[in-house]
Amino acid sequence: MNSPEIADQIRNQHRPLPRYEGPQAWYGPDMALRRDEWLRAWTGPELAEIEAAVARVLERDLEILEIGREQFPLPTLEPVLHDIRKQVLHGRGFVLLRGLPVEHWSVRQAAIAYWGIGVHLGEACSQNAQGHVLGHVKDLGRDYHDLLARGYQTNARLPYHTDSTDIVGLLCWRPGKAGGLSSIVSSTTVYNEMAARRPDLAQVLLSAFHRTRWGEVAEGRSPWSEMPIFMPNDSRMIVSYVRSAITKGQKLPGVPRLTERQVEALDMMDALAEDPQLYLDMEFMSGDIQLLCNHSILHSRTAFEDWPEPDRRRHLLRLWLSCADGPALPEAIMRRDQDQSASGRPSGIRLPGVALKAPLEAE
Repeated sequence: MNSPEIADQIRNQHRPLPRYEGPQAWYGPDMALRRDEWLRAWTGPELAEIEAAVARVLERDLEILEIGREQFPLPTLEPVLHDIRKQVLHGRGFVLLRGLPVEHWSVRQAAIAYWGIGVHLGEACSQNAQGHVLGHVKDLGRDYHDLLARGYQTNARLPYHTDSTDIVGLLCWRPGKAGGLSSIVSSTTVYNEMAARRPDLAQVLLSAFHRTRWGEVAEGRSPWSEMPIFMPNDSRMIVSYVRSAITKGQKLPGVPRLTERQVEALDMMDALAEDPQLYLDMEFMSGDIQLLCNHSILHSRTAFEDWPEPDRRRHLLRLWLSCADGPALPEAIMRRDQDQSASGRPSGIRLPGVALKAPLEAE
């Protein structure tokens, strides 16, 4: 590196970085005192409308992938869901909807209700190379440290991360015996704190990192993607972070080794996300639906102990939703995706020739 380049690097390390305000920049302890703003129980009439729509689908014997807004009408709930989507995409970035009576439903009924609500929020996207648009978060006995293992297939604690669409949604079908708390943190606040305390490390995370594609690679693509973690865009801080993808990407031929400064920046990112003054914990109950904006929220899960009985084991249904009215996104995110949704938004993991599937059990 020549002298001008070194001088530029030194200047960048000490240059003040902007702070991002607005509803995305919140702190966990404060949000814990404002539960009525983000925890919403379905009303009796709303549940009746959802159950009537489920009955209509069952009567017509429709498959999950055949269900659109017309097949799952929610006339009075439509404006409510529009407001919820706006809160998630452009407000605080999360909501917890409580009270679906899943304990009285089969998994098919629960999946129909969840999918039907989802089609009023966005376009469901593939979550893996198998084309699963209805995902299952369930311990399948996989080793979290396996290069190709996905965290949702284990009972391990999951570090804070984001997923690959506008919204990630989870429906709690069955909670575990113990543990498995959902933890979320504002990625905008994480950036703000790093920018204030260590602007030199925040600057590092504004540069690209190599990430594995988990073996889910479209033809002609490399087995990794390159993208910054902090990406300022349209007066918002957009964040995309999966440290395990960066760590496992180091095992791929051709990926440059992480520098000490990069590792230090990643360590600080994790430490801030895990700071009790920043994050918010929430416990899932049967029938809860959690919706998060991946662009402004990092999410995690504590390790859990499961029930020994197979029919009681922890089981969440997952949706990745692409939303035409989502926030403006930087070019780096659009380049990362191997395909785009019908609305030109991030579409998760879609490989050519792989048909979309909505399995009712984990595969």
